[in-house]
Amino acid sequence: MNLFAVNLVLAFAWVALTGGLTLGGLITGFLVGMAAMWLVRPLFPQTGTYFLRLYYWIRLIVMFVYELVVSSIPVVKEVLTPGQRSEPALIAVPITVTTDTQITLLANFISLTPGTLSLDVSEDRKTIYIHAMFADDPDAIRAQIRDRFEVWVREATE
Repeated sequence: MNLFAVNLVLAFAWVALTGGLTLGGLITGFLVGMAAMWLVRPLFPQTGTYFLRLYYWIRLIVMFVYELVVSSIPVVKEVLTPGQRSEPALIAVPITVTTDTQITLLANFISLTPGTLSLDVSEDRKTIYIHAMFADDPDAIRAQIRDRFEVWVREATE
């Protein structure tokens, strides 16, 4: 059985035992379930990878929110100041993620980040085409996608 599903069942069991279906109760139940799974991890060898994968997913979400906030600043500045300082361009970015899930997740993160938009993936699935609002240094954009988004997506999904 999927260990995340077991953790969710434990969280809902906690909520049922405490009698209050609240977000705080679910989070507490999830954490109590994680602690219970940590205690019995010698009985289930796959729990070690579960905790590592959960860490990578949490890190992926936190880092995406960070990138979302940081990349919003130049876009807001461009919108609020007169004139146009942006240098938009279409950029071909080589990618190393291979599965449909990884490519979709990467494309969505690029599109959800202000100032960039994923347009297409090549037929051989080795290049993603993006539109960048601030493309004065396309190599820096390629490096950011390769060194940040791709690494985070790969770690969370492998």
